Amino acid sequence: MSREKKARTIDSLEEVFSKCSLGILTDYRGLSAHEMTVLRRRLGELGIEYRVVKNTLARFAAERLGRSDLAAAFEGPVALAVGYGEIVEPAKVLADYINIAKSILTIKGGFLGDRVLTSEEVSVLSKLPSWEVLVARVLGAMQGPIVALVYCLNGPIAGLARVFQARIKQLEGE
Repeated sequence: MSREKKARTIDSLEEVFSKCSLGILTDYRGLSAHEMTVLRRRLGELGIEYRVVKNTLARFAAERLGRSDLAAAFEGPVALAVGYGEIVEPAKVLADYINIAKSILTIKGGFLGDRVLTSEEVSVLSKLPSWEVLVARVLGAMQGPIVALVYCLNGPIAGLARVFQARIKQLEGE
C-alpha cells in the first residue's frame, strides 16, 4: 500500500471514529466469503458500514484523535461495524446474526463516543429496546398518573350522574 493510500485510509478512519454513534470491533476469522457478504448486505440495508481494517492504520487514526484507549483495542484480525444512526442498532443486528446464523463471528468490543466498550457491554447494548420504544415507555409512565387522576376526579361526578339517572327512571316509573 502506498503512503498516499495509507494516509487517505487513516484520514477516513479518523473521520469514521469521530462521526459515528457506535463502532463494534469483531473477530471475523473463520467466516466464509459468502457469510461475510450476507453480513455486509444485512448491515448495509440499515446504513451500517462493515469493513476489515488494518490495525496499524486504525491505531494511527485513533491516536490522532487522542484516543489511545481505543488504539489498544485493535489487536488481531479486526472488522469494524460502524453505525451513524440509532446507537443500539449495530449491536442488535450483529447479535441477531450471530444467534440466527450460528456464526463463529465474535464481538471483541466497541466504542461509544469517547468510551471504549467491552464485549459484555456491547451485548447489553444489543438487548436494549430501540429509541422509539424507550420514548414510548417514558411517555406512558408520565401519562399514567395523569390518567389515574382524571379517573379519580371523574368518579364522584359519574356517581352523581348515575344517582340522577336512577331518580329520573324512578319518577318516570310512577
